[in-house]
Amino acid sequence: MNMDNKSYARFVRARAPRSPIARNCLWAFLVGGGICLLGEGLNQIFTRAAGMTTDTAGTVTAIILIFIAVALTGIGLFDRIARFAGGGTLVPITGFANAVASSAIDARAEGFVLGVGAKIFTVAGPVLLYGTAAGALYGLIYWLSGIFI
Repeated sequence: MNMDNKSYARFVRARAPRSPIARNCLWAFLVGGGICLLGEGLNQIFTRAAGMTTDTAGTVTAIILIFIAVALTGIGLFDRIARFAGGGTLVPITGFANAVASSAIDARAEGFVLGVGAKIFTVAGPVLLYGTAAGALYGLIYWLSGIFI
C-alpha cells in the first residue's frame, strides 16, 4: 500500500485510540498532589510533633519519600501507579528515585559491578551531570555579578 505522508497521517488519526487528556491530567494532578501532600504532612509532623528544625525535617521527609518510591519500585507497584497516574508520579524526588532504582533492578542479572554499578545512573546520570554543570555555571555568573555590579 503506497501512501503519501498526509494520507498516512489521516489513516493513523482515524484508527488511533483517543487519549482521555482531561482524565489523565486530573489523575496526574491528584496523584502528584497526593505525593506532595504526603511530603508536607511528614514535614509538619517532624517540625511540630518531633521538634526538628525545618532543614532537618526536610531532609528526613526527603529520605522517607525516596525510600517509599524505591520500595514501591522494588515490588513493582510504582510502575502500576505510574501507568494509572502518568506524570503525577514524576514529582521530582520520587520520579528520580524510581529512575535510579529501575536502572539498578534491570541490571542486577549482570552482576553488581558490571550490571548495577555500571548502569544504575543510565537514566538519572544526565540529570546529575547537567544539573551540576548548570548549578556551577549559575553560581559562577552570580559570583561574577557580585564582583562587577
